[in-house]
Amino acid sequence: MDSAVNSSVGQTLIMQQVQAAQQVQLEVYKEALDMQKDQVQALMASASVEPQLANDGMVGTQINTYA
Repeated sequence: MDSAVNSSVGQTLIMQQVQAAQQVQLEVYKEALDMQKDQVQALMASASVEPQLANDGMVGTQINTYA
């Protein structure tokens, strides 16, 4: 009976360690996503100039295909 209790306690401790490691990984992932979001926002703000469409031809008169 004693070994079953020890095994159960050991598994519980291992699961807690795994959950703690997953929490750390998730926080690092969220931080990386936030940094990417900030970089994309800065890039979009710097490219806020309205693109010009082509004036003639069949390509680029409705959608800016040069981007």
